[in-house]
Amino acid sequence: MKVIDKINQKVAAGQHFFSFEFFPPKTEEGVDALWERMERMVAHGPIFCDITWGAGGSTANATLDLAGKMQNMVNIETMMHLTCTNMPAESLDTALTKLRESGLENILALRGDPPKGHDRFVTVEGGFSCALDLVKYIRKTHGDYFGICVAGYPEAHPETLTDDQAANEKAYTDSLSYLKAKVDAGGQLIITQLFYDCDRFLKFVKDCRAVDIQCPILPGIMPIMTYGGFKRMTGFCKVKVPQEINDTVEANKDNEEAIKAYGVDLGAKMCKYLLANGTPGLHMYSLNMEKSALAILERVGFIDNSKVPRPMPWGFVPMHSCGLRRGEAVRPVFWSNRPKSYVWRTKDSQAFPTSRWEGAMARLTFSDDPTFMQIHSYSEGRRAKAQEVWGAPTTVADVQRVFSQFYKNETGMLPWSEFSTQFGIKNGTALSSLEAAQGAVLALVDASLLPINVLLRKFAVPSETPVLGWGPPGGQVYQKGHVEFFASPEALQTLLPKLQSQPSLTYMATNASGSDINTNLQDGAVNAVSWGTFPGKEVVQATVEDLASFKVWAKEAFELWRSDWASCYESGSKSSELLESLCSSWYLVSVTDNQYTKGDFLPSVLA
Repeated sequence: MKVIDKINQKVAAGQHFFSFEFFPPKTEEGVDALWERMERMVAHGPIFCDITWGAGGSTANATLDLAGKMQNMVNIETMMHLTCTNMPAESLDTALTKLRESGLENILALRGDPPKGHDRFVTVEGGFSCALDLVKYIRKTHGDYFGICVAGYPEAHPETLTDDQAANEKAYTDSLSYLKAKVDAGGQLIITQLFYDCDRFLKFVKDCRAVDIQCPILPGIMPIMTYGGFKRMTGFCKVKVPQEINDTVEANKDNEEAIKAYGVDLGAKMCKYLLANGTPGLHMYSLNMEKSALAILERVGFIDNSKVPRPMPWGFVPMHSCGLRRGEAVRPVFWSNRPKSYVWRTKDSQAFPTSRWEGAMARLTFSDDPTFMQIHSYSEGRRAKAQEVWGAPTTVADVQRVFSQFYKNETGMLPWSEFSTQFGIKNGTALSSLEAAQGAVLALVDASLLPINVLLRKFAVPSETPVLGWGPPGGQVYQKGHVEFFASPEALQTLLPKLQSQPSLTYMATNASGSDINTNLQDGAVNAVSWGTFPGKEVVQATVEDLASFKVWAKEAFELWRSDWASCYESGSKSSELLESLCSSWYLVSVTDNQYTKGDFLPSVLA
């Protein structure tokens, strides 16, 4: 959906709104941290988020990749910055095509900063010299498909500002004429450069209206977080800082906490003043940090931490989904720890289940594109970390030790989880505080059963409960005990009679090739695993299991032995050969205990 359409709906309803800006981190570890931070921030309900392009197009590929994942994995309407710097027409065409393929409809068109090593902007051969050219080209080649945002400068563009006041006034007047040209060419929304003089921004809006610029104008709010960052950004952007603000910052330049506290106080004061004087919404320059931006929004009254919906058990809040996923509410339990992989694998589907899973497999398209395995495949840095955490296993006992350390919270990595975190947090179990359940999982490991997915039994848990709860406040959530693990052929033969003797258990087991499947779940049958009841809603079914989706997941689960673990070691090494042999000979087993009102936290697999 176009951001301008969402904004117009808010304005028509008399509702204020906010949005966030992020930038591409330089390291893989930074990207991993940004995903988790972004998901937390998106849970507060921004109307959209944008991602910067980088000086000189230095982060072009990263921006394209992040923008696609923001739109389709974090499920937030995403606007991507696009600049002229180092962008000949053919490169721009490629970027626009990728945006459309990812379902993005929003662009912030900018000239861009000079590339590294240059003092002034240089037009690349076959490229564009200004944002106006860029807006015209996008409209010429893609019509009305994209919603286009342009930049506004309450004090004129910094490159035009000098010590000559008369020259600055002319530069400001010229900048308004240029801004109108960008809007007339197809710009539908204006976001301004940072500022700290609110009256200057309000004058800018008034002057825009005077030259017949009628589109929404959003103020760019950059919280003061550090002394160095504040001085660097205001200097680079040539922003005039009111004396009172400058004096306070200088007085606290050696007190980092005082600077941050003042930044929140000032930001909240600015935002309240702007909103009281007719500003429709706020665009928060987050600098990839959450605390200051969220603290300001909380003081303004835009967010209430007590009313933030907790994510669904599979990781995302459906109310913020985009496009076809907007109403998605139920998924197979098997991807609980790999939601991004699930989203990627089903990205080409034309419909998603909104409440029930029955018949969903007929509508879903599971991609077999090998690049889906790269959604969480290791960068060189992550691979090195994995080798450090897992060592170089050469026996099954070594592999057991890796699992045992994970479930004791001594490490935070397993190949079957996209999350680098301690066990029990991301999958909603909080086992670290439940010694009996943790003991049950460790008993599986001791029996050479290697768990990759563990969900605890829940019965009428308040939805606001930390870690265990999910969904809107005022509800109750329920969950059957569920465990999924790898077992040797010998262990499976011992287990099957035990599983078959317990009527409350549903089980499925398969080998890597899918040639040997044991289950008591019939084809087409769907077994609910977790659900919730909330005020004013029908029962919300969050996760289910069925044989068809288990077979799809099993291919991925087995492949992770190779792609995410064995690949850490040299081909032909003892570690690589061991992991390859486990992949080819062991079984994947899924067990759910349908008795959820009382009893053990987990299915009694070893009973």
